[in-house]
Amino acid sequence: MMHKFILTAACLVALSLSAVAQHKTTIYDSTSVVMEESGLSHVINHQRIRANDYAGCRDLATVKVDYDPLSAYVEFRQVLVHHADGSVEDVLLRVYDYVAPARLIYWGASQKMVQIGHLDPGDEVEYTTYRKGFTYALLGNDDDSKYIPPMRGHFYDIVPFWSDNPVNKKVYQVSVLTEKNLRFELYNCMSDGLCSVSIDSAIDGDRTVYTFTKDNITPLKREPHALANNDIQCKLLLSTSPNWQAKSIWFYGVNEDYGSFVPTPEVQAKVNELVRSAKTEQDSIAILTHWVADNIRYAGISMGPGEGYTLHNAQMNFTDRCGVCKDKAGMLVTMLRAAGFKAYAAMTMAHERIDRIPADQFNHSVCAVQHRDGTYEMLDPTWVPNVRELWSSAEQQQGYLMGLPEGADLMYTPLSAPENHYIRIKAETEIGEDGTLSGFITITAEGQSDRAVRGVFSARTAEWMRNMEFELLKIAPGARISKIQHTDNDKYLQQPVTISYHFTIPDYAVVDKNTLIFTPLSARNFYSRAMSHLFFDVTPESRTQPFSDACSRLVEIKETITLPAEYKQLHFPFINGVANPAASFGCQYWMEGNTLTFAESSLFGKRVYDADDWHCFRQAVANQNKLAETPVILTK
Repeated sequence: MMHKFILTAACLVALSLSAVAQHKTTIYDSTSVVMEESGLSHVINHQRIRANDYAGCRDLATVKVDYDPLSAYVEFRQVLVHHADGSVEDVLLRVYDYVAPARLIYWGASQKMVQIGHLDPGDEVEYTTYRKGFTYALLGNDDDSKYIPPMRGHFYDIVPFWSDNPVNKKVYQVSVLTEKNLRFELYNCMSDGLCSVSIDSAIDGDRTVYTFTKDNITPLKREPHALANNDIQCKLLLSTSPNWQAKSIWFYGVNEDYGSFVPTPEVQAKVNELVRSAKTEQDSIAILTHWVADNIRYAGISMGPGEGYTLHNAQMNFTDRCGVCKDKAGMLVTMLRAAGFKAYAAMTMAHERIDRIPADQFNHSVCAVQHRDGTYEMLDPTWVPNVRELWSSAEQQQGYLMGLPEGADLMYTPLSAPENHYIRIKAETEIGEDGTLSGFITITAEGQSDRAVRGVFSARTAEWMRNMEFELLKIAPGARISKIQHTDNDKYLQQPVTISYHFTIPDYAVVDKNTLIFTPLSARNFYSRAMSHLFFDVTPESRTQPFSDACSRLVEIKETITLPAEYKQLHFPFINGVANPAASFGCQYWMEGNTLTFAESSLFGKRVYDADDWHCFRQAVANQNKLAETPVILTK
């Protein structure tokens, strides 16, 4: 039976009065879900939204619902405009179906769109939609099979109880067979009020109805670099799957049954050619991972009713040499198996936390390989093209689930030590009596820092020199660069990237009879493109929300400066050191005769930080910026 929500006129008025004044306000948002034995769900969503100003009118001029025709059916059942003057307009006939805009992934997604037309502030749009199906499709034969969830007989959902505009009342109700043992949990709901939950048995006794209600949802003022909304705002997870092991076994089986990882003779021949020079099992793993990463281009083209969890087979991937993450992962699993390894596909969630309820919390496919000692190593050929790592450390502290025949539990990738992603800047310079600075400066980087520095080579070869020159000229516009040397970018696996500059900068320092004023060139945030922490606004003294950086990182800087004379007094920026595992900082200056040496070190120990880490992170960033902006003063 379908469950409806009835809101009285008096209730609507009360809800309307409680709205926060923004461009638009959702008066109510109610969803009713009925699950069948197969897992197929019927969803009715009923919303009423008011335009508070002309910006809200613009936003409500069209109403859109995204869906994939291969796995979902959507229809508008009611679309009304309640004008502020009391008149009601039915616009249900203005429904159109368009191919959705796409970039890189062209899987045939569509949008049902309703042309609402002209609105004035105070007008309200009320609409009801019906949907059956889900996000991803699998291969199927009968007419309704494409609407049944991939894990047949099970139901799962992720329900955000947050919004970018005020919501006076949100209700989510689901009716499931009692024998399905639905599990649910609410996350991140303490800060803005709890959801109310009711659980009732249906009339015939074989169903249980769960209702979740939340009033007065207000938009969260997000702090810069905050985590995903689902990680910090109220959300509901529901699943009838008993545990992650069951999901793991299912994911393993669905791809083995389809034959996703059977190597063709052409694939086997290519694997034999690639691993011929390998001396260890790790050599073979690295060679195959980087071949897939660099040779399977990222481009998703719809192959019909096989998109989603079913990984395309080796013949298709090897022939087309293109695909999305699941195709890259499937190709790597196939090649590793052809080389004699035990390898399996895995699922993960990039840039968002996976919580314990086994709902469908995945947006990315990767690979797991088992070593001879029984341990598993995670590989991601999607994120490591031209990267020296096999698993991008931009994915550290990230949940994943391997598809194993015996099943696996949810796991998280560990922290990657900052030393694995070092940036080392070394300079030897000389200041002439006229203030000219000359010498060389070299940057060397590893891991994710290597990837960021190596970005200067991402353009056409003809633009490499301009890109490298820019990194020095943006901190010293008057620099005259005489020579630039760098490692061979095509041989990125053989050694970390190194780029060296020989230069002369006229009028760099202020020199008079008794005083010398300048800032060490190496301290001025050279190659800031590789130091994403420098792009944080460290003005706020505190945070309430956790935050993330691109990766953990170690920055080490040293410069030896030959001075035009001997100076007795050294005045330099006073910096308090920072000593914390999450972030630390230290620096020093020392003089020997007419030579000044400057050294600086900053360490950032995580990718995902707690709000309490902000104090040390903020101070370390502020210290590095202070050294970049404050001159050294030497006097005789």
